Amino acid sequence: MKNLTRNLPIIASVFLWIGFVGAISFMEAWLKFQVPTLTLSVGLGIGKLVFNALNKVELVLAIIILLALYRTSKEMFSWRNLFFFIPLAILIFQTIILLPILDTRAMAIIENNPVPMSNAHLYYIGLEVVKVTALFIYGINFNKT
Repeated sequence: MKNLTRNLPIIASVFLWIGFVGAISFMEAWLKFQVPTLTLSVGLGIGKLVFNALNKVELVLAIIILLALYRTSKEMFSWRNLFFFIPLAILIFQTIILLPILDTRAMAIIENNPVPMSNAHLYYIGLEVVKVTALFIYGINFNKT
């Protein structure tokens, strides 16, 4: 029980992170475009707002996990924590590279400017799947080692 209490911030943050990404990336993002009266511009504007907020929440949860690991883990960079550092690296890549690209594309579309074809959105979705899978593996196995 002592181990669970000590690890609660990590476990709670991991599964909250999974929940946020699942609810936003895998449900809200495509579901809003099912509304027949929603225009592409409004949908993209909502998406920009929601995904930038999600990114901030993810960063806060990642920082909570990092601080808790630093406080409780003798070997922060161990194999046990690999499945946390994979999503962390993905989050950093999304924050620095992908979100600015997607925001720029969304603004161009909202302003009726032509945009070249891009796979950035597909990369983002693929990385979300990898991120959630790694977080799930990490959360399930965290107390086992």
